[in-house]
Amino acid sequence: MGAAKIVKVLPHFLDLEGRESLNPSLYERDAYQALLRREPKKRSALRFDVQWRSRQDSPLKLRVEMRGGSGTEATSAAVEITERHLAGFSKWSGLTLSGEEYRKFGELIAWRVTLWDGQTLLSEKKSFLW
Repeated sequence: MGAAKIVKVLPHFLDLEGRESLNPSLYERDAYQALLRREPKKRSALRFDVQWRSRQDSPLKLRVEMRGGSGTEATSAAVEITERHLAGFSKWSGLTLSGEEYRKFGELIAWRVTLWDGQTLLSEKKSFLW
């Protein structure tokens, strides 16, 4: 597992115009995210920004699995992408749940992000409730 690593995972709501923040400031982003958490009608999607690195430059698959709830119903969703990058450097990738899938999903409760090389699990990060 030492050759590849998920460094950081940042889940963000996107507003109706696809923005996570109105300004580039981290303080403003956090304040806008708090607003979007309080007001679900202003949201259009959920994006996971994932920082990862690998010593290999072959394509790797990033997968985000989510558990949520809509009313009294438990929900789940997953999104994945396959990407390559320069070996040894970290990279940020965005994985987005949007559209009808997002509307059916409801509120996010827990998540897990995994990095795969074919069928081999290279790294994972998960939320406390996973």
